[in-house]
Amino acid sequence: MDQHSSKSYSSALYTLAMVFFFWGFLAASNGVFIPFCKSHFNLSQFQSQLIDSAFYGAYFIGSLLLYLYSTSVGYDFLNKIGYKKGIIYGLMVSVVGALVMIPAVNTGEYLFILLAFFVIALGFSLQQTSANPFAVALGDPATGSHRLSLVGGVNSLGTTIGPIIITLVLFGTVAATQEQTESAPISSINTLYLILAGVFVLVAGIFAARNMPRVTSDEEPERSGKATVSLLAITGTIIALAVVGNLLPESESGTSTMILLILALVSVILILVLSNLAAQKNGEGWGAMKYPQLTLGMIAIFVYVGVEVTIQSNLGALLQTPEFGGYNESQISHFISLYWGSLMIGRWMSAVTVFNVSKNAKLVLSILVPYIAFAVVLFVNYISGNDVSDLYIYAVCIAIMIAANFWSQGKPAKLLMGLGLLGVVAMLIGLFTTGTVGLFAFISGGLVCSIMWPSIFALSITGLGKYTSQGSSLLIMMILGGAIIPPLQGGIADFTDIHSSYWVAVLCFGYLTFFAWKVSGILKKQGHDIENLNAEGGH
Repeated sequence: MDQHSSKSYSSALYTLAMVFFFWGFLAASNGVFIPFCKSHFNLSQFQSQLIDSAFYGAYFIGSLLLYLYSTSVGYDFLNKIGYKKGIIYGLMVSVVGALVMIPAVNTGEYLFILLAFFVIALGFSLQQTSANPFAVALGDPATGSHRLSLVGGVNSLGTTIGPIIITLVLFGTVAATQEQTESAPISSINTLYLILAGVFVLVAGIFAARNMPRVTSDEEPERSGKATVSLLAITGTIIALAVVGNLLPESESGTSTMILLILALVSVILILVLSNLAAQKNGEGWGAMKYPQLTLGMIAIFVYVGVEVTIQSNLGALLQTPEFGGYNESQISHFISLYWGSLMIGRWMSAVTVFNVSKNAKLVLSILVPYIAFAVVLFVNYISGNDVSDLYIYAVCIAIMIAANFWSQGKPAKLLMGLGLLGVVAMLIGLFTTGTVGLFAFISGGLVCSIMWPSIFALSITGLGKYTSQGSSLLIMMILGGAIIPPLQGGIADFTDIHSSYWVAVLCFGYLTFFAWKVSGILKKQGHDIENLNAEGGH
């Protein structure tokens, strides 16, 4: 590229980073918003988790609609309009959702608030589908993963700041008393979403005004009728179960809802497994889904996003129990911020590999950078008025993650297996202890999840060849896990207790450990070198 082109691409990348920041800002803020809605609408733990169902379900529906449209017309919709316009259109859909939130709040109907969340996230799905390949394409393809690491780090900064800002807007302070919490008006949400709508319009305007390079993909979708039927079967099953759940009498909703959520989870996994078994016999019409590593990877992404979200979404309720501090909704923001900050800590550590420095310098940076990121988390909370002295001990958890990173030597399968095992151990410690030890064990799930996404992605798309682009799209759809697993844990919490419900996270990390082991064997049999896969980037 010439100098002018380089400046143009850098400018586009910095603007793109703003979009990643606000995804993280809003998604992480759900950890504070969920207990706030639970208190104001007198919801069960399951009902409060429907915010995640609406939010992450929209990702699946949005991605599915794009997939169906592109395969039906024979060309990629985003390739036709360009990634820049895709991001702008996505931002404007999110503006509509943010503005719809205001009358939804004024009606006092929780269902309308969920609808507004769905519309906001529908815009996010279009933005994310456009922005990830846009970031990779803004420059030399060889350094595409470096740019994803950069914008992923900005996304994580948004997840760290978001809970604190949301708490400030909702309660007027980051350390409200119980009386201030209970008297906080639901209308304070209006201010929040007016600000967000304005910010989305501003970012869309910047995108529209700037002279950015027109970047599209040259790949066109391949018709895969049988894979489409499988995806529609998943969609139809979930919709049918949701309708049945909505028709249940209030008196029967508890146990029956639990059963329906378990059926939804089992249905997704069963349909994917049966699809792959059918594809093994005759691969025609299955596209990327004929590869077992892709199908198992779709389940892994489903589980990964589910566990990443469910740990923090149910954390607010856990923190309100006497065994874990008895905090009110306004006093939990620094713990939620630390959880999402843990993702930033891990991703900043992973991003060290993109710097062109000596081996010894990388070794030093791999130790220093995670603690610099931790210092950022502490500083952001400190200037917001939070007492951070109770977070210092978390440095021990960070040291364990650094050791796991060195042990894996950057090998995706080994790293994912090690992190999966650490996740299982951390959740078990949290389940069998209380207080500070149990709390930080659960929060450390954020460290475990922080660098799982690129490893799962790398293992899942290896060997797909011409189906790589399609396989990537199918993996993105499985963000659906964030819509099913959190309410499942919420339902278990209503049925038992919030502490015991974290067995869900144990099972999720257990599957991710199994996936790393199983797919390693599959790829070796296919003749792939799993020791040298590129696992940079992040979600």
